[in-house]
Amino acid sequence: MRLSLTLCLLASYLAVAGSSPQSTEIYSEWSSPIYVGPPVNTEYNDSYAILSRDKLTMYFTSDRPGGVGGDDLWFTTRASLEDPWGDPENMSVLNSTVADSLAVLSSDEHVMFFHSIRPGGCGAGDIWMTRRHNRRSQQWDPPINLGCVVNTGATEIAPAFFENPETGQVTLFYGSNRPGSQVFDVYASVVGEDGYFGPGALVPEFSSPGRDTRIFIRKDGLEVFITSDRTGGQGIDIWTSTRETLSDSWPTPSDVSGPVNSTCDDGSPWLSRDGTTLYFFSNRTAGLECGKRDIWYATRMKMKQENAIQAMVGRLNRMVAHLIGEPSN
Repeated sequence: MRLSLTLCLLASYLAVAGSSPQSTEIYSEWSSPIYVGPPVNTEYNDSYAILSRDKLTMYFTSDRPGGVGGDDLWFTTRASLEDPWGDPENMSVLNSTVADSLAVLSSDEHVMFFHSIRPGGCGAGDIWMTRRHNRRSQQWDPPINLGCVVNTGATEIAPAFFENPETGQVTLFYGSNRPGSQVFDVYASVVGEDGYFGPGALVPEFSSPGRDTRIFIRKDGLEVFITSDRTGGQGIDIWTSTRETLSDSWPTPSDVSGPVNSTCDDGSPWLSRDGTTLYFFSNRTAGLECGKRDIWYATRMKMKQENAIQAMVGRLNRMVAHLIGEPSN
């Protein structure tokens, strides 16, 4: 019985995996999360990390002393992937005396979007943007409000940038509690022919009756990670969904498997371009208590097809053993 059921499930998997030349990449399970450590993490709240394409610069949010006021944007660099992170520097030209947080970069890394509650916006909290002429420089222009087409009289938060790899269409995703939302929902504004972002449209696939905010879509557009406290998680968790092609709709998200999520809060995912490194915040502690937020990351490996099949057989065997009540190896 076990063999026939395993073969049946495996055949279904292979039929789906081989149905499209643009089918999703196959990865191993996530590793146990790794604590970034000082000088990035401190006794204060450190969160919302994103990295540059070469993973040698990290931008993050912190309320540590030495900032302009409240949550500020900071950055740190390292000489190579094997070197430690240097002492973080405050991005003073971008920060205000109130909360500034949740940065994200455009694909070419020349534009940064972030959330701020500073005066001069459209509502309770808005998305702002800044430019630089050289992506290897930290010389950013003074930030400007993204405008009251994207921003509303409510709160817009947690921007996420995605450029369709087939069409080049640029979309900005973000969380909002504007009228019609359930707590916070995910919205999307598409760049129009005039070069400006259009009004936000609700993304029901990423939204729930809970609080849904920061998302991150893999470079190929086939995997998404969502910050949500929806039913079925352990509080604020990272949820994920994958699809076979860019024309497919997103299946219902599931809680990220493995040790990434904890009984504390875990969120604001950032995924490397090759899909193998996931940065996020967590307020877990070594004592399994929930404290202030720190930056963590987990890794996984891309798997060759034959190794992926072997791994899938192992998972299916464990699934079958559970279904028929037999002990698994």
